[in-house]
Amino acid sequence: MSSLLKPLVESFKTPELRNKIIFTLGILIVFRLFAHVPIPGVDVAKLAQLFKSNQFLGLLDIFSGGTLVNFSVMALGLNPYINASIILQLLTMVFPKLEELSKEGEYGRQKINQYTRMITVPLSVLQSIGMYALLRNQGIIANFSPLPLITLVTTMMAGTLILMWLGELITERGVGNGISLLIFAGIVGRLPVSLSQTATTVTSQSITNMLVFVLLALVVIAAIVVVNEAVRQIHIQYAKRIRGNRMYGGNTSYLPLRINQAGVIPIIFAVSLVLLPQIIGQFLAQTKNQQLIAIGSGLTRFFNPNGITYNIFYFLLVVGFTYFYTAVTFNPQKIADEIQKYGGFIPGIRPGKSTATYLQFILNRLTLAGAIFLGIIAILPSIARQVTGINTLLLGGTGVLIVVSVVLETVKALEAQLVMRNYDGFL
Repeated sequence: MSSLLKPLVESFKTPELRNKIIFTLGILIVFRLFAHVPIPGVDVAKLAQLFKSNQFLGLLDIFSGGTLVNFSVMALGLNPYINASIILQLLTMVFPKLEELSKEGEYGRQKINQYTRMITVPLSVLQSIGMYALLRNQGIIANFSPLPLITLVTTMMAGTLILMWLGELITERGVGNGISLLIFAGIVGRLPVSLSQTATTVTSQSITNMLVFVLLALVVIAAIVVVNEAVRQIHIQYAKRIRGNRMYGGNTSYLPLRINQAGVIPIIFAVSLVLLPQIIGQFLAQTKNQQLIAIGSGLTRFFNPNGITYNIFYFLLVVGFTYFYTAVTFNPQKIADEIQKYGGFIPGIRPGKSTATYLQFILNRLTLAGAIFLGIIAILPSIARQVTGINTLLLGGTGVLIVVSVVLETVKALEAQLVMRNYDGFL
């Protein structure tokens, strides 16, 4: 704990870093104020019940920063921006021109961000219309005429763009990644509500379960820290070269391969697919055909979020998407070519194809460990519910993973700023 607080204490001694931290806190306060400005015409009580019964909407609420459950002017949150970022990242792997643009330094980064903002606008419009249709079918929102509907969609789109702008302000003038910090603030902002609900339901018999829950939470946080920081270092040796009267090269370095290469992205992809059978089942159950109703009831019962089948399917999807996303973002052949280009080699491994094969072998083993870890994190809420019996304060594995990752990332950003200012004795 002291290693996490020390960078913050040291940062406040530097006027520039202190101003950045205060600016970041100010933006987060503005965000939380916007999160409580509701859109009229919505039954908030029914909306809260819908989110409790739908895990997918609960995950969307995490990435909206807690604004969706209140249906505020920022109800969509950062979901369209995150989706646009994922789409553009996948397109970068497909189209060579986008890949070249991403390697052009600051100019390329700015162009990629511009394209991301452009894709965010139509995605926010589509998600606004989809959210309106969902809430209308559930009887949570009144039937709007065209003009109020256009106003609703425009307001939700504007809220997303404002939130995206606030996140970029934090990135440019504050500390850490603005988008991640806004999601972090939304998750932490909902914690007092969950704690108060849990406190009202705690009895003498459930105190033991609460202690088990707290112990489980501490174990999960420690495991996430260990896995996020764990890397496999591949030794790289560079050959000696003589130019004129000078000798170059001959030094050694390490290629770090993280156990969790994919982050939280596989869970986002998997939860979208694992809930699809249940959505289809609910749709078929509302039809008039008896056979379709039977199929829909079977799908709903078979893919019950509390059932074993659902969690096994969810776990396997997370493992599969972890391998897929790692394969998309990490190319062993390209890394091997770069090592060979600069005269490097892995001791005992021939440069070129043999190096790529060796890196792929190591990556497959690391990805297996990371995939199993992410799969356990994904199904952790169901495990916690069965072990402790506490439903009001679920141990959301995805939320915990995001919170811990953002804290570690922000602390590293502060440490980097301190090192740049020659705090020799700090580290």
